[in-house]
Amino acid sequence: MTAPVFVVDDLTGAAPGATVRLDGPEGRHAVAVKRLEPGEAVTLADGRGRGADGTVAAVHGKDALDVLVAAVREEAAPAPRITVVQALPKGDRGELAVETMTEVGIDAVVPWAASRCITQWKGERGTKALAKWRATAREAGKQARRLRFPEVHDLMTTRQLLPLLSAASFAAVLHEDGSLPLATAELPASGEIVLIVGPEGGVSPDEIAAFAEAGAKPFRLGPSVLRTSTAGVAAGALLLGRTGRWG
Repeated sequence: MTAPVFVVDDLTGAAPGATVRLDGPEGRHAVAVKRLEPGEAVTLADGRGRGADGTVAAVHGKDALDVLVAAVREEAAPAPRITVVQALPKGDRGELAVETMTEVGIDAVVPWAASRCITQWKGERGTKALAKWRATAREAGKQARRLRFPEVHDLMTTRQLLPLLSAASFAAVLHEDGSLPLATAELPASGEIVLIVGPEGGVSPDEIAAFAEAGAKPFRLGPSVLRTSTAGVAAGALLLGRTGRWG
């Protein structure tokens, strides 16, 4: 069985033969929920590309344990980096989108307040929703055994997205009326790919025009129209395969 992953904020001192303490909420989960015992395998990750494989050396009470490190791994930064701009979906479908995009390997998610979004993040509600997206990315990253978790940016408006698109090596708006198929687009070997996923009501003509000026053309994904919470996953998987990152 694959070793469970737990998050440690700092693994700079981890080395084969060293002992790392896992405490706080992660330690409590390992001891009280997973009921790990000495000798069981675990993986520690900092979420930024560094991980340590080892075994439980000792359990301390109900909320801490020591891990004897056997090996340390470094996961290189991905190339090209893939960012999905996700319009705010209704209900909990945003968290579903973040979860599945994390599982397939997306590197960053940008919540987008599109003009046709029904859901709006304002005040305390927006703060809580963003925290849920970030917690979802963290937990999904652990479940997927990733060492590098996706970055979930602050909410952006259409205007705030434009510099991100202009700086990208390749930028695309997923749109059912796109004249070009994403499956045949010329993709960069490095830099950043940015995909824009619109809301249930679609991307408005004004938004399409603004994105085009910033270098993001409309591309179609396939013959069927996907929901906003699944389009980023499907497109991301396509690009991960085409760029060789799933090779």
